[in-house]
Amino acid sequence: MVNIREVNPEADVRSIAAIYRWYVENTTATFELEPLTETDMLRRIEDISSRFPYFVCEDNGEIVGYSYAHTWKKFPAYDITSESTIYLLPQVKGRGIGRALMTCLIDECRQRGILSLIACITAENMESCRFHESLGFIPVSRFRNVGRKFGRLLDVVDYQLQLT
Repeated sequence: MVNIREVNPEADVRSIAAIYRWYVENTTATFELEPLTETDMLRRIEDISSRFPYFVCEDNGEIVGYSYAHTWKKFPAYDITSESTIYLLPQVKGRGIGRALMTCLIDECRQRGILSLIACITAENMESCRFHESLGFIPVSRFRNVGRKFGRLLDVVDYQLQLT
């Protein structure tokens, strides 16, 4: 049984850290180079979830993915815009869990008065680009050679979803 709920930082940190660790160590989906300790991840979850929506998806009691919104830019004028983040266990992709998590996140952002969501995606991550496009996000920018991971220079694309 699949269930989406708000994050419980202390109870969920181990699973979230493990999911994120896989992406840090194996993909260019994140530009972080070292996995976070559970302590660092807990601080991050607590900080984000105290101000923004943060959801986890459980499948038969196991956390298989998470999504959250967070600060896009630090200046108060940008408070109407948030950046979205989503990570899933690789083995659950294609089951609709990502769509359910993002739909929940988008709905909650709308209810909180967010007018725009930005998804910052490594350009070579076509799976994520297609996923966001299927949700109505449109590509709005491309930054060339702005990150380096696994010895390669990487481009980043920004996608935007207007929530109004």
